[in-house]
Amino acid sequence: MGERYAKIVGWGKYVPERVLSNHDLEQMVDTSDEWITTRTGIKERRIRGPDDTTSSMAVEASKRALEVAGLSPKDIDLIIVATSSPDYLLPSVASIVQDKLGARCGAYTLVAACSGWVYALVDAHQYIANGAYDTILVVGSEIISFAVDYTDRTTCVLFGDGAAAVVLQASEEPAGVLSFELGSDGSGAEFLYVPGCGSANPLNEHTFERREQFIRMNGPEVFKFAVRIIASSLKRVIGKAGLLPDDIALFIPHQANARIIEAAARFMHQPMEKFYINLDRYGNTSAASVPLALVEALEEGRCKPGDKVAMVAFGAGLTWAAAVVQLGTGELSPAYQFFSLGRARYLAKKAAYAVQDAAQAALLPLYTFVQRRGRRKRRRK
Repeated sequence: MGERYAKIVGWGKYVPERVLSNHDLEQMVDTSDEWITTRTGIKERRIRGPDDTTSSMAVEASKRALEVAGLSPKDIDLIIVATSSPDYLLPSVASIVQDKLGARCGAYTLVAACSGWVYALVDAHQYIANGAYDTILVVGSEIISFAVDYTDRTTCVLFGDGAAAVVLQASEEPAGVLSFELGSDGSGAEFLYVPGCGSANPLNEHTFERREQFIRMNGPEVFKFAVRIIASSLKRVIGKAGLLPDDIALFIPHQANARIIEAAARFMHQPMEKFYINLDRYGNTSAASVPLALVEALEEGRCKPGDKVAMVAFGAGLTWAAAVVQLGTGELSPAYQFFSLGRARYLAKKAAYAVQDAAQAALLPLYTFVQRRGRRKRRRK
């Protein structure tokens, strides 16, 4: 048997009907549409309805993905749900999804915050590549709004709810994940976390008094981490796939902040047109962010079978994950062929990019300094 790949054969999404706009938030907290848009690029976000749960949203997205794939729930060999907002502490939300779908397979929940779905995609790829399973459902579903403090203008403007899913199937032709990187830096755990409600600080009256059941974030530190890690991680996985940034048809970054994505585009030497953005409509949907962007990009024709896309996410942990994915099936990069004109061109371009990267690395501290100075000036105004 030849090498096995995990081809994306189905995709689907679900977002709640309720829209929370920047103008709505102006009535709730000391903020403005101009303040939010300038600093984040977000204009509105979706918020759960009375009947929405993390599992119900995951099921709806999964049904649509299965429909696109032309499969039934009984065809699924494994379900992986990435989320930080399960229905309950116990049982696993993945088991609830498995039952609601009517699938007969194993199921587990993966928790890696906003990076979770890319982690789950890599897991599924490995299961299929090693022959353990043939068909896997990978879901990102989040109701982050339940952990948002709507008196804190620094965090309540950022997050929204949503779900998206893809179906992976075994293929003998190059498809699916071609390269990946998973990372974690736990020294920054308290830069983005919920201090209460866990075993270290159980839910009690003091937790509520201190509002520790809500998300806390050190915005400047998360921003610096994201700017540093997005471009560097993308470059590494693109290189592992034997590709250059110019070979990527579309970049699908975590939808957290437009300024972070703009900085990544500059560091990648790529036009913003190659970076898919839907955060203006949904905000940061955590583990649902990257798959929701992927599904919409496919629906809008921004990427198509045969294209190579690069995904990257970052989040609490601090975690990050990146992957190069071949949509449909296609050929591997000519850079893999040791003696070829394609490889010679690849090495020449790679050397040129290395010089540019070295210059950017030297300028990165200056960039973050300018960003901080700009924020201080805006505060004084």
